[in-house]
Amino acid sequence: MIKQQIQKNQISAIKSHNSEELQVIRYILAQIKNSEIEKRTDLTDDEIVTLLRKEAKKLQDSIDAFSQAGRDDLVKEHKQQLAIVSHYLPQEMSDEELEQEIQAVIDRNSDLFAKNPRAVIGICVKELQSKADSSRIASTINRLIG
Repeated sequence: MIKQQIQKNQISAIKSHNSEELQVIRYILAQIKNSEIEKRTDLTDDEIVTLLRKEAKKLQDSIDAFSQAGRDDLVKEHKQQLAIVSHYLPQEMSDEELEQEIQAVIDRNSDLFAKNPRAVIGICVKELQSKADSSRIASTINRLIG
C-alpha cells in the first residue's frame, strides 16, 4: 500500500514538474526495488517503513553534519528531502502508548524477562519497529528496567 502511494505520487510529481520531489521519490523506489531484488520477494509495508526510517535517519545525520560544518545550502536541501521521506512514514506512537505496547510484550515473554530483562529489547524492536524508532524503543525499555 505504501509502495503504491509512492508510485502514485511519482506520477503526480512528473505531471507537476516537481523535480526535487521526483528525485527523492525515485530514490526511495530504487531503494525499495533493490531490497526486493535482494530479498527475492515484494516488501511488506512494515519492511518499507523500516527502510524509510533508515533513509530518514541518514538524512537527519547528514543535516546534523552539514549544520556543524556551516553548509546551510545543503542543510536546506536535505531538510526538504527529509520532509518528503517523512511524509510516507506513519505517525509514531506517543510515549504512553509505546510503554503500554512494551509492557504487553514483556508480559507475553515474562519467563525470558525474568531471566534476562535486556533480552526483550530485541523482541520489542522487532515487533514495534514499524510503530516507533528503535532507539526510542530501547531507551523506553531501559527506563522501565532501570
